[in-house]
Amino acid sequence: MFIQTEATPNPQTLKFLPGRDVLPGEPMDFRNEEAAQTSPLATALFTIDGVTGVFFGGDFIAVTKGDNEWSHIKPAILGSIMEHFMSGQPLLAEGAQDANSDTNDEFFEEADSEMVEVIKELIDTRVRPAVAMDGGDIIFKGFKQGTVYLHMQGACSGCPSSTATLKNGIENLLRHFVPGVEDVQQI
Repeated sequence: MFIQTEATPNPQTLKFLPGRDVLPGEPMDFRNEEAAQTSPLATALFTIDGVTGVFFGGDFIAVTKGDNEWSHIKPAILGSIMEHFMSGQPLLAEGAQDANSDTNDEFFEEADSEMVEVIKELIDTRVRPAVAMDGGDIIFKGFKQGTVYLHMQGACSGCPSSTATLKNGIENLLRHFVPGVEDVQQI
């Protein structure tokens, strides 16, 4: 098994591509060992000294590190990923995908529901694919008084260029296509 790696705009995160599907459907973000307990692979990755975050996308795994050097922890990460896929274990414990669903946490006024649908469609079709190429994801969380609230995951979380992505990219896109959008904020 050959696993490719790609740099991301976040120097603390590397993208690992095992050459097969990782998690079809909605991505999952693990920010600590406790959250990782729903996945044998995420649990194994968090046992590596220096790993601070794990993100599963459709065909990649993004791993975020602390202050460690990639040269020290990358071989252990590659080994854990290879061992997991060779073992045939499931990526997630039964029911873990359902427990990760964030759609219940959305907030917006009923009167704004049509506008919110357009916002979500633009995020799903124009923003999320581009952000996934960088090893992350952006989730719609809410809309209130002209402000769109988004949650950044994976390589996007804590990325030095995330503010520029939000303000120069996503905010401009939404303001152009959706009258009434005035601001985009990260939560």
